[in-house]
Amino acid sequence: MSDRSSDASAASDAPAAPAAVGPPKASPGTHPGMPPGTDVWKRPGRHEPIGLLTQLRPPPPPGIGPATLGAVFATALLSALLLADGLGPNLLIVAVPATLGAFFAARSAGRVLRPWTAVWAVGGLALLAVPALRDAGWPVFLAVVSAIALGSLALHGSRSWPGVFFGSLGLFPSIAVGVRWGWRGVRDRAGDSRGRIRTAVRSAAVAVVLLVVFGALFASADAAFADLLGSLTPDASVGDSPWRLFLFAVGLVGALAAAYGAAAPVRWDHIAVRPGRARNRAEWALPLIVLNLLFAAFVALQLVVLLGGYDKVLKETGLTPAEYARQGFWQLLWATVLILLVVALALRWAPRGGPRDRTLVRGVLGALCVLTLVVVASALRRMDLYVDAFGLTRLRISVAAVELWLGVVLILILVAGVLGARLLPRAIAASAAVGVLAFGLISPDGLIAQQNVERYRSDRTIDLDYLKGLSADAVPALDKLPEPLRSCVLESYQRDLSRLDTPWYSTSWGEVRARDILEEHPADSGTTDCYSLGTKSDRRGGQGEEHSGDAY
Repeated sequence: MSDRSSDASAASDAPAAPAAVGPPKASPGTHPGMPPGTDVWKRPGRHEPIGLLTQLRPPPPPGIGPATLGAVFATALLSALLLADGLGPNLLIVAVPATLGAFFAARSAGRVLRPWTAVWAVGGLALLAVPALRDAGWPVFLAVVSAIALGSLALHGSRSWPGVFFGSLGLFPSIAVGVRWGWRGVRDRAGDSRGRIRTAVRSAAVAVVLLVVFGALFASADAAFADLLGSLTPDASVGDSPWRLFLFAVGLVGALAAAYGAAAPVRWDHIAVRPGRARNRAEWALPLIVLNLLFAAFVALQLVVLLGGYDKVLKETGLTPAEYARQGFWQLLWATVLILLVVALALRWAPRGGPRDRTLVRGVLGALCVLTLVVVASALRRMDLYVDAFGLTRLRISVAAVELWLGVVLILILVAGVLGARLLPRAIAASAAVGVLAFGLISPDGLIAQQNVERYRSDRTIDLDYLKGLSADAVPALDKLPEPLRSCVLESYQRDLSRLDTPWYSTSWGEVRARDILEEHPADSGTTDCYSLGTKSDRRGGQGEEHSGDAY
């Protein structure tokens, strides 16, 4: 979004007001013998501090409008009614009026919708679909945090490195000023339109009475309608009233902060980052060329191993394939992270004398990024070997996803070296959001269960205890296990799901799907001695499992 342009010359061209006749009046907080505007309580030599946000934030927006107020109170009310029972589709439902409130506030302040603002807003709402689809808490947590960051970026419209970094956290500085802004708006409107407020309250009260009376009559007349009404109506008991009041306050404050941020965003892009002192070519390029040669030697060895020397390396080192894979993954992951830091520092102190310097910088850093991409591929290959030997776990799939995203960042840096780095900060932020969304949509718990089931079918071991600790997203894959392993694993899921009595708006699709599967084919509980199969793993002709401590 862009700000409404202000005409500063209009104020200067306005005719001056006639001078008042009579002695000047002393303003509050001044002494008659002092110049006007002097504060007698202010200590001499002290100046009012000007904070960073005061310099970056534009003038206060106009008063909060009725459409924004309605969206804010709708957000608070839905937060109190829907969020108390857990997370699911309710997060997306609550986010819709909050988004509308920010849109109304931005429009009243004269801001215009920009393409990147729409990208961040749509991306944030898409991330909130993950809690509606998945039961696993860890991808849901990542999706919610990323959705808040994208929503903040949509409000502030940042494009530089400081802007993207601080803009993703920019919703929090608007909390206090947003609450004051909302309170002033409510107070002013209450003083100007008491009659309209009384009319609205009376209309709402009559509507509630009619809904309660006729809803109760229809519910008592038809059992199916009563069940439908009961499933759609939130269960607001007296016991959880403090918790619902807290959620009401959180929704109210969050919606006000979003609306104020949309109307008067903090201009994080105005934070100036001074470039480092440019070095001469030899001083700058020599360490990086040496690093490139080291990477090239490592990459050449990796290519030799991949092209046929793998068995020879294992024979000479005396390592098993799993030990060889585990030995280097973490080192390669840290090497990738450190290379990104090296590239950032090298760009800061790169020579900037002319076209030759730009060619040198692009050539040296481009070669380093290409070699690092081979390191990323080697790390992912090592993880694949280890997973094939010992199965997939949550930590292993997480670090593999991080390594894959780092490879995407390297590709974006290479593209920026050719096309320019103007869009690089926003492109990296967008790639992180897309990665979190894809990670939630693929259902990591379901993928873990599926890979372990396929390993068992290939006469490998399976860790029953670990699979029992996954979320309900894993039930469709675990349902394909043969008996009695299926019943041994799904018995705990069946017991936990039968105890849950959550409403539809806090139930994920993964939980609904798991409940339907277990209702159609219940687990045979109590008739099978699961301990005789091995509570740690079913050792059917395979080697011992290695989940203890989870090496990754």
